[in-house]
Amino acid sequence: MGSREKVARGFTLLELIVTLAVLAVAVAVVTPAIGRSTESLKIRAEAAGFAAALRHARERAITLQRPHRVLVDGENHQITIVAPPDTGEDKEIRETRTLSSRLTIDTSRTTEVTFDPRGVASGGDFKLSAGEIVYRVTVDRLTGRVKSERDKGDRE
Repeated sequence: MGSREKVARGFTLLELIVTLAVLAVAVAVVTPAIGRSTESLKIRAEAAGFAAALRHARERAITLQRPHRVLVDGENHQITIVAPPDTGEDKEIRETRTLSSRLTIDTSRTTEVTFDPRGVASGGDFKLSAGEIVYRVTVDRLTGRVKSERDKGDRE
């Protein structure tokens, strides 16, 4: 009967090198995109935090039945929520939140928003940016609703 020939199994060195080169090119192309998307997520979270602070002030105004003002200090990256003293209190309520320093807040349109006990607001329009990424946070005058959305271009 016949003899069996030995067949080499496995990959050649050239095949391994080509495969590794293709993987290296794929990683080099994908890595910057991942970095950009994580930066975008961080900015989005910071804009959401800014909007949440405004919503918090509105909820406090409704719950405590007294007006709350939100003062936005773009230079110091701070939001301060101020409520006048109640009848039994001798000083105002003041709460300050610090925002990320990488976030630029354009306060040329609005520097403060006042929420009254019915939820109505004085209105506001804030532009938050970090590099090329821009978010617009608006406060509706009639409803006090706070809306945050990514700005796809300057609409001025």
